Amino acid sequence: MVEAVLIDLFSLPASLHNDIQGVLRNTLEIIEKCSSTPTPFVYVMCCQMPESERKDEQESLLPALRDFQSTKKGLEVVCAQTTAAVLYTIKQILDEKDLSVIKVILPSLRKELMKVYIDHLFTAVYQFEFEDLKEASDCNNLQTIGPKSEEQTVSTQDMALIRSEIQMHLESLPSLKGELTILKSSLIPDDIFLHGFTTRTGGISYIPTLSSCNLFSSSKRRDPQAVVKENLRRLANAAGFNPENFHRVKIDHANAVCVMGKTEPDSYDGIVTNQKGVTIAAPGADCIPLLFADPVRKACGAAHSGWKGTLLGVSMATVNAMVSEYGCNVKDILVVLGPSVGPCCYKLPRESAEEFHRIDPKCVRQFDSAAPYIDIRRATRLKLEQPRLSQAVRGCTDTAQALKKCIDAYYCCVTMCVVFFISGVLRKKKRKKGKEKYHGLLFLSSRDQGGILVALCFLAQRPFLKDQ
Repeated sequence: MVEAVLIDLFSLPASLHNDIQGVLRNTLEIIEKCSSTPTPFVYVMCCQMPESERKDEQESLLPALRDFQSTKKGLEVVCAQTTAAVLYTIKQILDEKDLSVIKVILPSLRKELMKVYIDHLFTAVYQFEFEDLKEASDCNNLQTIGPKSEEQTVSTQDMALIRSEIQMHLESLPSLKGELTILKSSLIPDDIFLHGFTTRTGGISYIPTLSSCNLFSSSKRRDPQAVVKENLRRLANAAGFNPENFHRVKIDHANAVCVMGKTEPDSYDGIVTNQKGVTIAAPGADCIPLLFADPVRKACGAAHSGWKGTLLGVSMATVNAMVSEYGCNVKDILVVLGPSVGPCCYKLPRESAEEFHRIDPKCVRQFDSAAPYIDIRRATRLKLEQPRLSQAVRGCTDTAQALKKCIDAYYCCVTMCVVFFISGVLRKKKRKKGKEKYHGLLFLSSRDQGGILVALCFLAQRPFLKDQ
């Protein structure tokens, strides 16, 4: 069932501007007569040029639309200079009302162009259907407004113009929930690596369940790739890395590691590099975001370690990749365990808990219960300190030591944001009922050779970065 209707008047023939109310009246009658159920929300899209650029016919168009809006309940006129600006404004309205099934009524020649805008500004959460804008109100005798083309294609030039228009609009939007902030750790040598963690703020994502600096796009979310790309651009601009060379892990909850410059696996939870100008990243929520940095070999790595990855040894696999690929000495590798779900709140079925009990009984609490509490952080540290690594990994810092409460795992999983670390202390934001929420993107970059971590942790080397 259609939940909202968009009427696109951007390419309305000039001859119809003086009778815009008649066009809309007929269109609404068509909607009512040809629909089995009423549509409560109707949004009219129109172009509002600067006063100095308006043509004579546009002078009467906007007042007529406003007058018509005042007489029709549920109808809203949305005007802006560009299609991207109007569509994004309407998208915000739709998201606020949690609407996702949309009918677009528009001149025939606008259909393929509109599909390009929608592909960039919306996700698979939404369902769109298209209908030609018509003049008559008789369902059996409708006349399409404007010329109709049998075969419509969007040229490469038009595609580029649309992408540029969308990008310019998103870049013009203000930061939400505060300015973008990057926090740093004193553990990582700043003369070698550019590093830090992002917080929730500074991006343009407005979806309540996401941070404004959301860096993950999904077909199951309302935040489109264009918005995520703009958030990443803002982060990259503030941090000093190149967003075009930004690589994050492809999570499989296993122990595969991608070595930058070699064939990329289909999925992997660890990534390492010593390449200049490369940013590597790995997300974390209830799972642990891990950062690895070797200031001697100027190599780095990032890993995502959930309970499965912890048991499969993704942290050791990442260390081993740095040793085998770049000649790193284990004692030179700095490892940071970013904040994650804690032993007070993380449960697993008894069968899975037994695996952690074998690592160390202290990794499991209430072992005799059906769903014991698990300390995946302790298990990760113990695995990194195993004798088979020949030497203790240097500076294995657990940022959760300073926590009085663990991360709310469910909240972090829903938001898919990354925690952040600075000088071994996690910054906190109060939640209701005494809970806390942690969000951010960890990044680390070598001044001479490295990459970037997203835990979201990221790491990159300095030559392509601004001097600090």
